[in-house]
Formats: sequence, C-alpha cells, structure tokens
Amino acid sequence: MSGTGTGEELGAQAARARALALLRIRSWATAVALLPAAVAVVLLVAAAQGRIGGGWDVVRWAVTACAAVVLLGAAAVSVAIARARPAVSPTVPLTEQAAPDLYRLVRDLADRLDVPAPSAIALTPDCDSWLEDRTHRSAQPAESPATRPAASGGRRHRAPVAPVLVIGSPFLWWMRVAELRAVLAPVVAGTGPAAHPDIAAARRFVRGLDGAVADAAAPAPGRLAGLRRLPRGLVGWIARLLLRSCRGHAAAMERGVAAAASERAQAVDYGLRIAAQEQVGLAYAGWDRLLTRVALPAWRMGRWPSRLDAGVVSALTELSRRDRLAEGFTSRLGERPACDLLEEPGAADEAASLLAARLFHGGPAETGPDWSPVDWQQYPEEVVDRKWRTEAARLLRVLDAMGVHPAPAGGPDEAVGGAGAVRAFGAHGADAVGVAVPTLARVVEQLTGPDGRGEELAAGISAAVAREEAAAPQQPPAGSPAVSDGDALDFWGPDPLPLFPLQPPRTGTELLADHVAAMVCCAAVDTAGAAPGLDWLDGPALLVDGERRADLGSPVLSLVEDGDAGPLRCWLASVGVRTDKPVRLV
Repeated sequence: MSGTGTGEELGAQAARARALALLRIRSWATAVALLPAAVAVVLLVAAAQGRIGGGWDVVRWAVTACAAVVLLGAAAVSVAIARARPAVSPTVPLTEQAAPDLYRLVRDLADRLDVPAPSAIALTPDCDSWLEDRTHRSAQPAESPATRPAASGGRRHRAPVAPVLVIGSPFLWWMRVAELRAVLAPVVAGTGPAAHPDIAAARRFVRGLDGAVADAAAPAPGRLAGLRRLPRGLVGWIARLLLRSCRGHAAAMERGVAAAASERAQAVDYGLRIAAQEQVGLAYAGWDRLLTRVALPAWRMGRWPSRLDAGVVSALTELSRRDRLAEGFTSRLGERPACDLLEEPGAADEAASLLAARLFHGGPAETGPDWSPVDWQQYPEEVVDRKWRTEAARLLRVLDAMGVHPAPAGGPDEAVGGAGAVRAFGAHGADAVGVAVPTLARVVEQLTGPDGRGEELAAGISAAVAREEAAAPQQPPAGSPAVSDGDALDFWGPDPLPLFPLQPPRTGTELLADHVAAMVCCAAVDTAGAAPGLDWLDGPALLVDGERRADLGSPVLSLVEDGDAGPLRCWLASVGVRTDKPVRLV
C-alpha cells in the first residue's frame, strides 16, 4: 500500500483489523469444536499411563462419546459452509468481445489507480455498481478438458481471481464516457483491498455462513425430507449463531474497504465525479419511474419492453423538460454516450430488459405467445390500447356477474315486433330486449349516488383479477432445475419470482378506479377521436387532438369514492365522449 494517502492507510488498516477479528471468530469456533476431543485425548492418555484409576472410566467414555458427536457436528457444519452456494446477483454477462472499449476503459482505470483489474464485467438492471466475488466453484463456468489446467502432484492450484465488476445498465445509456469513468473509479479501486489475503479469507467465511443459512432455510428435496430437516436445522442454527457474531465486524470491514477505495479514487477525475453523482441520482429517479409507470403495465399484459435502457434517456429528457431542477442536464447528450463502448448496445439492452422483467415482475426466461417483446413505437397500440380494452371487458363481465341488466330507456316504438326487428340501443346500455351492451353510461349508472354499488363492484374486480393471476402459468422458482441451464437467476436460490416486486398489491378501490378510467379511455377513443399514447414519466396516456389529457384521475376518483358523477360528466362533455355508444372490447 505504499504511495497512498493517510486516509487510505487508515481505512485499509481498519479493514484488515476487522478481517482478523472475523478470522479469530472462525478460529474460536474451531477451538470450541476441538475442545471435547482434546479433553478426551488427555483422559485416554492418562488412563493408558495408569495415572487415573478405574473410577474415571465412565467419565472417559462419556467425554469420548461427546467429543465424537461434537466432531461429527463440526465436520457437518464445515462441509455445509464449504459447499454452500453464496448468493450471486442476477446479471447479464458482458464478454470482452462484446465490449472491448469498456474493458479497455476499466483496465486503464485500474492501471491509473494501481489496483488489479476486475476479472470480468456484467450488467444489472439497477442504478448501482459494485464488485462481486465469484470465486466460489459454483459460480465458475464449467471447464472443458481442453481448457482445464494440468494437475501438478495430484493437486490443482487455482490462481486468485479478481472480483467481477457489476455495472448498472441505465448508467451506460444515460451517462457520458467521462462520467462513467469517474463514477466507476471508487468501485474499481476496491479491487486493491479485495486482493489482501486476510480480507479475502474473511469475506469467504462470511459468505459461506450466509450461504449455509440460506441452504438450511430452503425446503429439503426428496423422500427423506423429514429426516434431513433436523440436521439441516442444527447446521442452520450454528451458522446463524456464527453469522450474528460476525455481523458487526463484517460491516466495519466493508466500511474500511470503502473508505480506502474512496481515498485512492480521489486521484482520478475527482472534480468530474462530483458532477457525475448528480447524474446517478437523476438516473435512479428516471429508472424507477420508467419501471413502475411504463414497464409494469406492459409486463402485466404479457409484453416486455425490449429497450428499457434506451427509454431511460427519453424519460430523463422529459423530466428535464418538465422540472427546473433538471434543466441543463440534456446539454450533455451531445457528448459520446457510454453505451457506445458496447459492440451491440441493442442486444445488451434487450438482455437487461428481459432480466428486469423477470426480477421485478416474474416473467419467464424465454419469449413465447404470452410473453413477447414490444418496441416503444408499438407500445401505444400493443400495450396501452390493449390494456384499456382488457380492463373494460373485465369490468363489464363483473357487472354481468352481479346481475346488472338495465331496462331499455326507449318507449314502445323500441319494442321488438318480431324476429326481424331492429334493436335500438337505450341510453343506459341495454338494447330493446334488455340485453346489456358495453357502454360507459351503464358503468356510470351503477356508481352514481349514495346507493352506488362501488364497494361490491370493487370486490368483484379484485376477485376476478385474483382468479386470472391464479390461472396464469406459474413460473418456476429461481435456481430450480427448470431454469438452471445457464440462467441468470440460477445462483440466487429457491425464492419464487418476482424477487423484487415493484408495487404492493392494489386495493379494490384502486383496481376499480383503474378499470373505470380504462372504460372512459375506450369510449374516448371510439367516440371522440382520441388515441392511446405513451408518456415517458406516467406511462399509458390518452391523447386528445395530439395533446395528453392528464386530468382524468380526479373525476374518476370522485365517481368511485364519492358516487359523484358530475366532474366526470363535465370532463366527458369537454372531450366530446358519447356515453351511450357501445365500446369495442378485446
């Protein structure tokens, strides 16, 4: 660590001190496991030399049996910790052939920082970057006989492998090359402390304990699951006990590593890094808005946007146009974007977009009839219009199930005179024979006034949505054999998908408001010449005369929550929507 500053030395020394404390905990645990065996050996030697009489036989054999049990338990815990698969973040691997310029930038950055270069680069659909240790054999790619190194003396020695650099994919599309280099400098600088033997050993110990706890908590497979539950529970209890004792030292060690890396990185692009950190916060805000408002409706319709990272640029550009705090950020867009460091940015964006859909929604690993990509140009027709009409159809099906069949609004001239009579539609959504037709007036009628059936309708829609979700094909858990053939989630564990749900389950009132708004939008499209659109910050949008109408939410809530149809009727009149005309459904 020669040539570094005082702050870096202090951080590195603190990290090494905490690493030694973690290794001492491991040594103490080993000593505790060996203590009964040591006492048993002393008693056996003393008995063999005649130093203790026959009265000690019971004690000697009791201690020996206890030592054997403890040794077996310690061996089981050691094997469980050694074989446990540490959790690996779901990422998209990025080979050097796919991004030679990015690898060159990272290696040049490592040379300037005088630290080892990361062993590989991977992308993650998140606004963060970090180093990840993937030296465990379960995270290593399978070696072919041609690439397997020759054994020496019956043993094979593997050279130390540097950690993998994980980069948030939105950074590559929103940040410029210089900004990305400045942001990655403190991360890459962390490979220096990671190469220290004590810190590396302490991290392996903690990750092994964490993996052992996760393995013990997972359900045991096979017929003998009940018999295996007890030893797995005992191993998990011991691993949790050790992990709790390591928690404080491990956190302090990582803080020391981060402090040392930050101090070392101050020598590279420090001034630019301060400005680039503003872009990190802005990218996070745009990415979160894009996922929750734009991508989530598409995922629920069985479509996944294949250019999420490119959409971040559009979303943040729109944000900078609306928000004064973001003014001036778009002037950077004339510089070279970091995604130019990739050979095929579109392929990387598509892979990261599919991984985001699986993590945050739970879609399958491959495309199919019910799970296909969608471009941004197709989003209004393929997602927005389809979403509105699907929800409108569900709303009317629930009304039918409730037995809501309004009477004809016309007079005797609308009565059916025979088999060939022409049906005339009434103002409330029923034809001359009382058959309900899909009109907006029929929905408004059921929600208007103090006797509106809003609560009953909301409960019916919630039940219908739950039934449809239960009938949908269930995705296998992450790490299951069905998805473990080269899958990005193979090493995550048996947790069900999605791993990170974006939103809590919607309430019945929220679902009803969404369905009523969808019915209004369908009527506007069919009777008033409106069109479905995409707003980069708010998702599905209704375009009237080419302009987005963002004032529909309040009138709909007044109708759903208060039974007051006045604001909605005024809104419909301003747009020119005919509530008595039938709506086209899916």
